[in-house]
Amino acid sequence: MAPITTHPSVRITPAVPARSSDPAPGETRVLLTVEEAARRLRIGRTTCYRLVATGQLATITIGHLRRVPVDALTAFVRDRRNAATDTP
Repeated sequence: MAPITTHPSVRITPAVPARSSDPAPGETRVLLTVEEAARRLRIGRTTCYRLVATGQLATITIGHLRRVPVDALTAFVRDRRNAATDTP
């Protein structure tokens, strides 16, 4: 099979570009976007937004941006675990 050739003005980019939001090595995030929080919790984005809307997942607003404090993820998981153990 012949190699693929392109016109000199055509740039081939990777199918999935690197996210610029990935932290640098050794960097610790304090605030996450709702999408980043969803990825950390391994849940869907819509589910995460529903948790925010119902107040089950704490957020803060900075200007017009909504962010999830990292410790809110820990608190959410702790609360869910406690609720599960309190249910008979």
